[in-house]
Amino acid sequence: MGEQDPPFLTGLISRLRSASKVIHFTSERQFVQLLHEGRPVVVVFTIKGPYTKHLDRVLEEAAAEFYPHAKFVRVCPYSRRVADPNITKYSVKVLPFNYDLSAYGFREFFKRHGMDSPGSN
Repeated sequence: MGEQDPPFLTGLISRLRSASKVIHFTSERQFVQLLHEGRPVVVVFTIKGPYTKHLDRVLEEAAAEFYPHAKFVRVCPYSRRVADPNITKYSVKVLPFNYDLSAYGFREFFKRHGMDSPGSN
């Protein structure tokens, strides 16, 4: 650890207290623009509710860790539809490493695809 590096806990707390890095958007056009930036995009399709609070914390932690190298997006599909056609249209088919819904799961998934977190060098 270098002299300029903040202690791990201090760095973690400052990342978690910073503004949200999870992207919220309202149109398909914004989503397409995001995909064309050329960075990995993690898209979570869930209906917001009391059971997603843990997932929200995981997304915030992972988004802070991988910012700006990967983008994290939450999509709340229209709840009355059986399947959102955009899921197929954009080939969204990735799950975290071994279905581990934690920042670790995202970290391991990115490692397997050749992208380490910025602090792992």
